Amino acid sequence: MFKKKWTMLLLTSLCLALVLGGCGSKGNNGGASQGGGEAKGDQVTVSFMHLWPEGVSAGQNKIVNQIITEYQNENPNVKIKQEVLDNEQYKNKLKVLSASNELPDVGVTWAAGFLQPYVEGNLFAPVDDLLSGELNGKFVAGTTEAYNIDGKTYALPLEFNIAPVYYNKAIFAKYNLEVPQTYEQFKQVVKTLSDNGVAPIALGNKDRWTGSLWYMYMADRIAGQQTLANAISGSASFKDEGLIKAATEVQALVDSNAFVKGFNGLSNEEAKSEFLNDKAAMYMMGSWDLPNFTTNEEIPQEFRNNVGFFKFPTVEGGKGDINSWVGGPGVGLFVAENSKVKDEAKKFVEYFVTKWGEQSVTGAGVIPATKVDTSNLELPQLYIDLFNEMNQASSITLFADVQMPANAAETHLNMIQALFGKAVTPEKFSEEHDAAIAKGQ
Repeated sequence: MFKKKWTMLLLTSLCLALVLGGCGSKGNNGGASQGGGEAKGDQVTVSFMHLWPEGVSAGQNKIVNQIITEYQNENPNVKIKQEVLDNEQYKNKLKVLSASNELPDVGVTWAAGFLQPYVEGNLFAPVDDLLSGELNGKFVAGTTEAYNIDGKTYALPLEFNIAPVYYNKAIFAKYNLEVPQTYEQFKQVVKTLSDNGVAPIALGNKDRWTGSLWYMYMADRIAGQQTLANAISGSASFKDEGLIKAATEVQALVDSNAFVKGFNGLSNEEAKSEFLNDKAAMYMMGSWDLPNFTTNEEIPQEFRNNVGFFKFPTVEGGKGDINSWVGGPGVGLFVAENSKVKDEAKKFVEYFVTKWGEQSVTGAGVIPATKVDTSNLELPQLYIDLFNEMNQASSITLFADVQMPANAAETHLNMIQALFGKAVTPEKFSEEHDAAIAKGQ
């Protein structure tokens, strides 16, 4: 399985691809036919299921439609039939379709452990042939490796992500708050906001992986990146003193009313709306959400102008580095192994990935997995600032639920929700992780 050792090579290459070029996680809703596309005479229909709906992913949605329109104009015998779902609906439907081997011809997947069961079930087709064709040398080094299992590549990445804490500068100014550099300062920010009736942090932990981001940063800052990575890989234990302390600090945040009311029952989209509507001061999320704070014209410019970000603060006595991030290669495109139009599906994926690069930067403010010359591009300052911070990254730890095998990832996510809901102790949280990872499934 893909591990974390790619980190610094990937960062170096990403910097060369974008910085030297000059830079300082949605189409119509037509249903995709389950079980794949079809070919009738010279006409070919390719089903494409993705997770960029209008509204919440306006920039990406517009780009997807542009690419599809261009592809169909250049290939009049091909129709791309879309099905568009939000993030959690997408994951659930992907599981349902895989159970009956009726995946769309082209779809979206995550890397590493998420990918593993689909590969083991012979559901995704290898796409190494595309890497030796038009796309040869186009990817930032280290990104495609995230989708490599047993020497074969099963998807092509579109994005590279890190997870900052976004904050509302107007709310911070109102209460004379400064960006926290230490965890003690961060807790004081939380207290000031809470005391004044403002929800400090927007969190939709119904989706669970959202809470995982907070736990991972806490674990990184207290126990250190290597300790966390070793525990996730199974070469060390979640019973490490630092990791147990991280879980304890998560519950301390809950006790301090750090998160919006009802956070464990809110979806990520519901929680995000609290931040977008000035009802919460902070929101941690991957840089796939950067477009909502830069280029998404459906969100008022006044709000977008008021969004800043900061790195998760250091913890006194902790082993972590403020320049260590949680993140990694984002979603990628797969081709279904049993697709009846596999050749055309691969051609579409190759075309899509090629076009996505620059368009995703200018049209959506996304950091792509392909090399883009940004020397002549006008980019939002928030995008530039976030990318410049990425230059200084000392390490990047891939999202825990993506790294872990499927069953262990499910245990991790369930335990995250239980931890935030105070339904388990930090010790039980750790024990359940070790047991699930030991099973290796």
